[in-house]
Amino acid sequence: MISKFTRIAALAATMTLAGTAAFAAASDYTFEPVNAETKKGDGVTVAVRLTNKVTGKPVSDAVIIRTRVDMAPDGMAEMESPVAPLPANEPGVYAFKTDLPMAGRYQLSLSAKVQGEAETVSGKVVIKANK
Repeated sequence: MISKFTRIAALAATMTLAGTAAFAAASDYTFEPVNAETKKGDGVTVAVRLTNKVTGKPVSDAVIIRTRVDMAPDGMAEMESPVAPLPANEPGVYAFKTDLPMAGRYQLSLSAKVQGEAETVSGKVVIKANK
């Protein structure tokens, strides 16, 4: 015969497991470049896709709270450019206007709040600017 305590413990364990499976972690999301290469210049559009790695689906309800573009991949993190958001053209894609004044690799660092996710989602995307 199963005791009342055993049933309560089993129910609590089931609810805990069910609750944790319903919530993703910040590490379950990834930012990827829409185009990994672009031309150098002023007013360049850089777009990234935010995807849930578990489901493979785009995340369209995120709020980007921090952006930075610099040349850290080429050892010049102090070479920072301004970043301005642009309207989204498709679900899960976030576009930005920035200056890429010289050829080389630029890093777009992002932080976002995803609906239903307690942690801030952060990522870094490398874009190559060509002549």
